[in-house]
Formats: sequence, C-alpha cells, structure tokens
Amino acid sequence: MNKKIFALALLTLVLCGFVSAQQITKFGVVDTSRVYEAYFRDTGPVRNYEKKKADFQKQIDSLTQELKDLQAKRAEALKNKNEATVQRLDSQITKQTEYLKEYTNAKNMELDSLRRSLQSSDSFYQKLYSTLERIAEGGGYSMILSLQDSNSILWYSPSVDVTDEVISALGL
Repeated sequence: MNKKIFALALLTLVLCGFVSAQQITKFGVVDTSRVYEAYFRDTGPVRNYEKKKADFQKQIDSLTQELKDLQAKRAEALKNKNEATVQRLDSQITKQTEYLKEYTNAKNMELDSLRRSLQSSDSFYQKLYSTLERIAEGGGYSMILSLQDSNSILWYSPSVDVTDEVISALGL
C-alpha cells in the first residue's frame, strides 16, 4: 500500500513538474501607424505634412474639375455635331488627363517620402522600443509583432493588441 501511495505521489510530482515546465507563449500585436499618428499628431513637421497633403488634394480637385468641365463641353459640342470643337477638346482632355496623372504621381511620391522621413525619427523609435520592452516584460509577452511590418499575420485576437497600452505608456 505504501508503494502505491509513494508511486501516486511521485507521479503527481512528475506531472506537476511537467505542467509547470511548459510555458505558454504569449504574444501581442501593435498598430505602429496608430502609435505614430498619436505621437506626432501635434508636431510642426506633421502639421506641415498635413498642410501639404491638403494643398495637393485641393490642386488635384481643381484639376479634376477642369477635366470634368472640358468633358462637359465636349459632350455639348458632340451633341451640336461640332467636329472641330470635339477634336480640339479631345486634345485638351488628353493633355489634362496626362498632366493630372503626372501631378498626382509626383505629389504622392513627395508625400510618401516626407511621411517616411517623419516615421524614421530615431527619438520616436528609441522611445517606442523601450516602451514596447517595458510592456512586453510587464505583461509577460514573449513577442510583440507590428501589424504593418509583417504580411504573415493572417489573424489575431483583439485581446493581444497592445496599441492602446503603448499610446498610453508614451503619454499620448
């Protein structure tokens, strides 16, 4: 009987040791673009970026409206069977369309370059990584993944999203 109790106690100890030796990996995700927006939203460089973006959009809207006006004039000339005017307007529409495409591409590249330079701020990333380290260690996370930088995240539970905690820890 003592052997059975001893064997049962030993088995219980072994199982308890096995269970406690197993660690469950806990991971979190962070939306770095949301953290970035919260961090920089009130800074001069971001306000400058947003102003440029708005100015570019205003110019694009104006060019688009000019194109629509030309198309309306063309439709009217076509309705009135004025072939010379239709051909002239076709040429203007083609030129305006090409200019709008080139302008939009150039301004998008300019804005993208400006945005990338803002996002590569060393002080921001140093603060972000130290904050992530503190949250990961305090929360028992084995890893924290960025939603933007990994195409391998196919699904995640909102319960692992630490973005709000990061924003709060950064004092934003």
